[in-house]
Amino acid sequence: MDSNETKTDMPRSRKFVLTRRLDRMFMNLHDVYRFVARFFREVFVPPYEFKEVIKQCYEVGYNSLPLVSLTGFIIGIVFTNQSRPSLSEFGATSWLPSLMAIAIIRAMAPLVTALIAAGKVGSNIGAELGSMKVTEQIDAMEVSATNPFKFLVVSRVLATTFMIPVLTMYTIFVGLIGSYVNVHQHELTSFATYFDQVFGAISFLDIFSSLIKSFIFGFTIGMVGCYKGYNSSKGTEGVGKAANASVVTAMFLIFIEELLSLQVINAFRSM
Repeated sequence: MDSNETKTDMPRSRKFVLTRRLDRMFMNLHDVYRFVARFFREVFVPPYEFKEVIKQCYEVGYNSLPLVSLTGFIIGIVFTNQSRPSLSEFGATSWLPSLMAIAIIRAMAPLVTALIAAGKVGSNIGAELGSMKVTEQIDAMEVSATNPFKFLVVSRVLATTFMIPVLTMYTIFVGLIGSYVNVHQHELTSFATYFDQVFGAISFLDIFSSLIKSFIFGFTIGMVGCYKGYNSSKGTEGVGKAANASVVTAMFLIFIEELLSLQVINAFRSM
């Protein structure tokens, strides 16, 4: 009898564990929905924290310039080097400027900039808000009649949403400069000729789609970092988990958004 009872209890325990996991997943989705909905309610209601938004824009944008500059320049050089052998087989190395323009502007610059920001900015936001949460600084702000959500979350999400497109445009410029250096070194192409081919290969839709994707990526990075940090717990261990989860989750969502946006943009191009 005991063995039969244990056999019948095993499926029940598995169902119970599965049910608890599903309940936890839907509760987390509900918390995310409430967090995002609260942001859209708070962002349009005064008072507006302009000074904090400007400060966070400086933290997100200016402090990321060295890493973005180095990465963008290297990407331009490396991708040009990797593309040259394939084009040289067909005697089409003159197409390198057009190819680099399409590759960097359409895909590489927004994606690489967002991934760099997710690693640098997202982890910083998650760790900063997480440490404020576990040390009860957020609770102290609520007691002092300050809205911590507007001051901490809204300002950081707006900063990432505004600054990631700016960093993306800067990455495009630096990446094309790196590509030009490589092309000029091998083909002796002039600066004017190179950028004449670059601008001839792109369209307004390419620039517009890159900006739209950058806005979405920036909003995702800020929202994920703030959510993970604002809801962290379990002391210093929770701070580390919040920083790590901010990076991993933001990068995962960025790749999904890149895939979905690519389908939408291709549909517009085929119209």
